[in-house]
Amino acid sequence: QVQLVESGGGLVQAGDSLRLSCAASGRSFSTYDMAWFRQAPGKERMVVVRINSNGASTFYADSVKGRFTISRDNAENTVYLQMNSLKPEDTAVYYCAARRPRVGLFPDQYDYWGQGTQVTVSS
Repeated sequence: QVQLVESGGGLVQAGDSLRLSCAASGRSFSTYDMAWFRQAPGKERMVVVRINSNGASTFYADSVKGRFTISRDNAENTVYLQMNSLKPEDTAVYYCAARRPRVGLFPDQYDYWGQGTQVTVSS
């Protein structure tokens, strides 16, 4: 079992930066794929970025490419999302997710979820 706790959200102005953190409990963090999703009001949850267990492979949604960067510190059981040049359309609840890699997974299929952290970007 993995518990995920996000932090770092807040209210910022367009063009500002934020760094989200996701602290994971439990052992074997380094064996889990991680991801950040977000859900804006009235919209479905969507993936923002994924990173594999050793950090060698990442996937970014087109809407955040060049602005957001995911990283992980397996020694600290933490994954980060650096968000630069924020836009009002980035406003959403951001969720951290984890999964044990295995055959047959859908790209956005994750086993564990955090409670979410609100990011609000004003224009």
